[in-house]
Amino acid sequence: MILKTPSFYKDFKCIAGACPDSCCQGWEVDADSQSLEYYKTLSGEIRKRIDSVLDKDEFGNTIFRLADKKRCPFLNDENLCDMHIAIGGEHTPYTCRMFPRFINDFGGTREMGVSFSCPVASDMMWNLKEPMSFVSELNDLPPQLNEIDAQTYFFLTKAREKAFKIVQNRSVSVSERLVNLLDYGVEIQKELDDYPEPDDDIDFFEVFNNPELINPEWTEKVNNRKIKPVSNEVYNENIASYFIFRYMLNAVDDYDVLSKIKMAVIGVLVVTYFGEDSWTIHLWSKETEHSQYNMDRYKKLLKTAKCLSVDSLKKRLTL
Repeated sequence: MILKTPSFYKDFKCIAGACPDSCCQGWEVDADSQSLEYYKTLSGEIRKRIDSVLDKDEFGNTIFRLADKKRCPFLNDENLCDMHIAIGGEHTPYTCRMFPRFINDFGGTREMGVSFSCPVASDMMWNLKEPMSFVSELNDLPPQLNEIDAQTYFFLTKAREKAFKIVQNRSVSVSERLVNLLDYGVEIQKELDDYPEPDDDIDFFEVFNNPELINPEWTEKVNNRKIKPVSNEVYNENIASYFIFRYMLNAVDDYDVLSKIKMAVIGVLVVTYFGEDSWTIHLWSKETEHSQYNMDRYKKLLKTAKCLSVDSLKKRLTL
């Protein structure tokens, strides 16, 4: 299998207890089946602690019941994981082992990156000075079985290459690049499938009032917004590049590439309006990308909200 990652991917290191916004609080953690089978082989105090906090969510998934202030029940006073200390990081739940990494499999190619939801990863991407680039290497993993259409996949890989060139073209302003990206998104969407006319009159800023709130600081960011033009800064290029890499090829499954393009533009508008720093995009990512409920709502609004239409977004880019 070919593994493709951002060039900085291997530089990421978790800072554990020194993290300013621990990933071990704010959201529930699924207890995956493989980990649960291992926990059955344990004994002693750690087994009792694990059994005492296992629960079911509304979807029937096994989860670890959170403690006060939405903290993981294994997060100690030094913001370190007692489970990791007791049985090793390799036996913590899959979600814990992987965070903040994401994986997209496309048959013989696996793409991996890190999410803005981690403050350390957010800082890394925010502070890149060179255009975001990627490396590919062969590994021993077998190709993943899939039902994707090969022709569509190769069409999208070529389209993504052009999308990167558009957003990384520093001879024009970031705003112009994003307008050009939206126009390109409309063009390639026509090659894939019809795109519905939006009919939801939701206000633009109401889009960001997520039903499931993880960190109240995000609500403060939204309430204290400032509408202004997009800055011609490298961090905005990096944000757009992140969304293109993470989401664009997923259109091979739903034939909706335009919504993925919109995500790149809206990501830039998030920091423009709510705070031009890596913390703001970190909060947005934690609130949205790592809440299934919020993400499902957001994906729907990308297609149905008039305020997120191509024309509406282009108006915001040309203030």
